[in-house]
Order: sequence, then structure tokens, then C-alpha cells
Amino acid sequence: MFVPTPPMGYNTWNTFGEEISDSLIRETADAMVDNGLLDAGYKYLVIDDCWSERSRDPATDRLVPDHVKFPYGMKSVADYVHSKGLKFGMYSCDGVRTCADYPGSFGHEFLDARTFAEFGVDFLKYDNCYKPESVPGYMLYRKMGIALENCGREILFSACNWGCDDVHRWIRSTGASMYRSTGDINDNFKSMTEIALSQIDNYCYSAPGCFNDIDMMVAGMFGSGNVARGEVCTLTDYETHFALWCLLGAPLMIGCDVRSMKPEIRDLLTNRELIAINQDIEVRPAYRIDNVWSDKSLVLFRHLSGGEYALGMFNLTDGPHGMYVTTNDVGLDSHSGLALQCRDVISGEEFRPEKDYFRVNDVPAHGCRIFRCRFVKA
Repeated sequence: MFVPTPPMGYNTWNTFGEEISDSLIRETADAMVDNGLLDAGYKYLVIDDCWSERSRDPATDRLVPDHVKFPYGMKSVADYVHSKGLKFGMYSCDGVRTCADYPGSFGHEFLDARTFAEFGVDFLKYDNCYKPESVPGYMLYRKMGIALENCGREILFSACNWGCDDVHRWIRSTGASMYRSTGDINDNFKSMTEIALSQIDNYCYSAPGCFNDIDMMVAGMFGSGNVARGEVCTLTDYETHFALWCLLGAPLMIGCDVRSMKPEIRDLLTNRELIAINQDIEVRPAYRIDNVWSDKSLVLFRHLSGGEYALGMFNLTDGPHGMYVTTNDVGLDSHSGLALQCRDVISGEEFRPEKDYFRVNDVPAHGCRIFRCRFVKA
């Protein structure tokens, strides 16, 4: 399935883990619409691991939804999600068992693909646990890719092998539309920033049709849920987290409980300026700009469509400080007759054009400043 820009949606794992149910999915679908998430572009509602019975149906060998969690079956859930204007996603694994020890799809790829199609699935997250070590990972993802392409329904293939086997070098050949390139995220600032930094050099492999997935977001969890690890993030932490995912062009999969998220998190996750950067139709990779303060900062620059640019300044330290970029480092000769003009996408502040050097003095600890830029006559 071809997707022109990074997929956007919601996944149950970060908050709920195994505690999923028919009612939870229906309530989440309602909340995604009521909170403006669908209007902002988040169209996939994905059920992660733990949705099935512990064993396949002995008569048909098919995966069977848990009769307690999903008493009306998955087709009923999918129909409700579709009735809200959303698309429905589910989970499986390339191994003999899933990561939470439910039946995996190894050896059943074509049967499972047909089953998902019959359920009404639009998105499959495909994990990497308990696979036979004698079988190369790329063969297992190729097999499921072909199974999905021949199941009778258009299903987005979300590969999740955690960056193993140099996945960025071969994943596009499997038909996947997105691929996990890292281990699991935790709800703390160190985890989210280390994951983002680990993939900056690999984003050149992202392009229309297949996108580097640095895991579901934790913005809005505030220390609760399935991936909390003792630290409670601040709103500033989450602003940097979301801005990094947007500027890097990562898939945007919400992980907090959207039924009860705080208004400031709703406003952050539906910020149209940041989403527009993430969804820019040219999907060019951002690149890092090093300077004498590079140990205290991350500066990213990204070409956008329409002759515009995105500039992100991320303060990854525990104290506030100023940050800068020279125009030469983004490709502007000071004698070109042009100057860099920047507008803060959060505050709307318009800065005067600069020919040599652009600096901001007030980037808070763990904070960021994100700008939309253009070149103007000096």
C-alpha cells in the first residue's frame, strides 16, 4: 500500500498494554473524533498485542479474538471504528508467538492476512518476537508483505523489527509502508531524545511509500500507563518530543489515553503548523547542524515544499540557554543578496531577516523553538 506522507493515528500499547476491550476501542474512536484528532489527520486506530485467544482455533487454525475482551468479534469493532470515519488497525508478529506470548503468524501468513481482511483491517503492525533464528528477518517481512498484497483488501503494512538486521537497507522491498527502527520508547525525556538522535543519519532512507518509525509517542501520559518508568515528564518535555517527531518526518502514532488527555496535550497533538511540517508532501529528511555548542543542543534544518524550510532548535540540557545557527550552515552565502527570515510556529513571532547568524536567547531546559523559514531579499 502506497502512502505519500508519514501515517498518523493511535495505538493502544503505551497506555493499556494487555488491558484492552471492545468498549475501550469504541470509546477511543469516539474520543479521537470528539477531540479533533481525526480532523487533524490521525486516522488509524490500532489495537496492539493481546487481542486474541492464547491458542488458534483447532478446527480452522485461525486466530480468534479473545471472547471476554471482544465478545462481539473484531468485525463488529472494525465496523464501529469505520462508522466514525476512522481506519482500523491490528497487530501480529513474524514469530511463533507474539511479544506478549499470544499466537504469532509464522507459518500462517497468508491465512492470517485473509483473516485480517475479513475483519475489516486497514493497518497491520507486525512485530519481531519468537521468530526462528534460522529464517532471515527480511524473508519473514517479504512473506507477510506479499500475503497482505494478495488478501483482497488494502492494508497498510507497519513492520516492527526494532532496527534489527540493518532494516533500513531492505525494508522498502517488502512492501512495508513504515518500519520500526528502534527499541521500545519509555515515558521519559532520556528515552524519547535518545531514540530520536539514534535515527537522524538514517532518515535519508525515508521517502514517499515507506517511513522510518521511531515508535509510538508518549506525549500526554504524565507517568501513567504501560511504558511509565518512574519519571513524570513535563509539558515542555512533550513539546520537544512531538516537535522532534514532526521535524524528523516520523509516523505520528498517539499513545496516551485520548479519552482523558489534558487540553494542552490535545492542543499540542493537533498543532497544525507542526503537523504540516511532518506531512510536507516532499518528505525530505532533516539534517543536523553542528556548532560550538553542539554538546548542549540539537539544531535541525529541513527543506519543505514551496520554497520554505523548517528550523528546529532543541535544548537537551537541564538548564536554559541560547541557541544559534549561522546562515552559511544552511547553505546561504552572506554575499548572496538573500537573508533568512524565520517565524516561530508556536508563538507566531516573526523575526527580522538575518544574513549571517540567527540566534534565540530563551530556549528552556528540555525545550525547543521551531521555525518556518524562507529566504528573502536582504
